[in-house]
Amino acid sequence: MPVNSDKPSRWKADISTSVDFYNDWFMKFAPKAYRDTRSEATRQVQEALNRSANLTNVTPRVLRESPQMLEMLRMATAPPIARDRLIGLAGVSKGLVMNMEMNKRIPPQMTGAEVEAQLQKISNMIMKLADKDIFPWLETKTVPDEKEVYRAATIVADRLCGAQSDPIIRNAQERRQLDSLRKWLEQRSYSYIEPRIVSFKEMKPGKFTFRLGVSVTLSGGKKQINIPVDVVVMPKQAKAGSLPLLIEAKSAGDFTNPNKRRKEEAIKISQLQGTYGKSVRYILFLCGYFDSGYLGYEAAEGIDWVWEHRIDDLAEFGV
Repeated sequence: MPVNSDKPSRWKADISTSVDFYNDWFMKFAPKAYRDTRSEATRQVQEALNRSANLTNVTPRVLRESPQMLEMLRMATAPPIARDRLIGLAGVSKGLVMNMEMNKRIPPQMTGAEVEAQLQKISNMIMKLADKDIFPWLETKTVPDEKEVYRAATIVADRLCGAQSDPIIRNAQERRQLDSLRKWLEQRSYSYIEPRIVSFKEMKPGKFTFRLGVSVTLSGGKKQINIPVDVVVMPKQAKAGSLPLLIEAKSAGDFTNPNKRRKEEAIKISQLQGTYGKSVRYILFLCGYFDSGYLGYEAAEGIDWVWEHRIDDLAEFGV
């Protein structure tokens, strides 16, 4: 039996309450999450400046030894440049830049001479565009004091966090949602198990885990992939052979993005049901800006949900 998806008469009130719930959290906790990340970013920028002799020695060797510096260096230019913009301006491999920033490494398949040439192009472009207002010593040829270096580091860190503000808030909200679910489950005598030691179809009653990869079959049974599920719970009263409840934690700070991505859940439930049958239960744990258009789409796809401000509705799913 549906819990919320078949009750459109209360959607409007739930949407308003959920928006207020999210905004209250944002005002209280998002600034701290941002400050904490900014503090860590400042420390990392200071380390990068130290490795590059305060940006006076950005060489292929330095970039090879500390490839993760590249993201910071993009924020040290005037104007700050996006990843793809650097690739185009410097005329370097996208794979090289992506590996340096995302994987913190030089692509192992690239030859030494090729790496050297491309890193030199990156170095030249960074030095050509370096922001002389933030790093005045590059123009005056003087040695900066500790205060000047720290000031420059905080400015670059602000730029880094500004470019990453949405992921920072999203990650903090995701942690909070999972903490809320964990607290609710443990208060009802459920116990957490590590995802690495559990299989989706072998979970014991009264157990739950986070971020479990669930295997699904695609292409008429010819291909298998793992899809990530935020929370997997096996109800304490589950009968032998039952499947656990799958929960996707979702939050949103505006009404636009959820509607852009609402098909993702429809694809997941289609893959799950195609593999495990119609009995598989996949629900959403919602907090924030989800309008009636989004809810109606998910309901039409057979997806139910629980609002975080009414988390006790989980009990209606047999948990």
